[in-house]
Amino acid sequence: MNETAQLLKGKTGLIMGVANDWSIAWGIAEAAQAAGAKLIFTYPNAAVEKRVRALAEKLGGIPVYPCDVQADSQLITLNHVLEADGHQLDFVVHAIAFANKEELKGGISQTSREGFNLALDVSCYSLIAVMKYLKPRLTANASVLTLTYEGSIKVVPNYNVMGVAKAALESAVRYLAAEFGPQGIRVNAISAGPINTMAARGISDFGNMLKHHEATAPMRRLTSKEDVAGAALYLLSSLGSGTTGEVLNVDTGAHILGPTPAGM
Repeated sequence: MNETAQLLKGKTGLIMGVANDWSIAWGIAEAAQAAGAKLIFTYPNAAVEKRVRALAEKLGGIPVYPCDVQADSQLITLNHVLEADGHQLDFVVHAIAFANKEELKGGISQTSREGFNLALDVSCYSLIAVMKYLKPRLTANASVLTLTYEGSIKVVPNYNVMGVAKAALESAVRYLAAEFGPQGIRVNAISAGPINTMAARGISDFGNMLKHHEATAPMRRLTSKEDVAGAALYLLSSLGSGTTGEVLNVDTGAHILGPTPAGM
């Protein structure tokens, strides 16, 4: 019997940000369903809807709802639709981030005001908005999880405004954890090592980043979706009942290293 098969039995979770079967959100979704959870997906627009619905069918035809997190009206509607369909949420996975590709080139001082606002809105404020508008759907002791990256605390070439957005996201996690803690609701983040997802491939020279990570990380391997999904099960289940406001590193140990000497 799968050792995680009962961890999320009887729980219902909303996963926002599934894009394709390479995405971290998809890895978490597969693991959560295998652990007994009933899942719900959202999609941001018509361009992504077909892919998300196809993935939902792979999990047995789970419910799928539209939700562009940049529009408060759509989050309000999502809350009402979930209520009408009888859904309460034991956990939410927020796997949403975006920056225009041109904002990831050159120096951070070249970031446009519009590009900065877009990156911070989608990658950080959306978590705050999700918790604001879906609060009525969250059960007692619900768990909310988001995804971040080490570029939030260290300079990573070609990450630029996304590093700033992820730093803001991690701060938001702490403030939300403090606000929602008295209600028993936990808020955490996983800082994953570089994984070869479609989104990550938008970062220039990402292939060399993967090679460097594999060669230098203490475990001498890349981080996998399964690594992140396993950590997510801990934070989403009762195993993580005493953990909130945390940024959990799942990167095969890379975050413990100082500057890498030349030639390593």
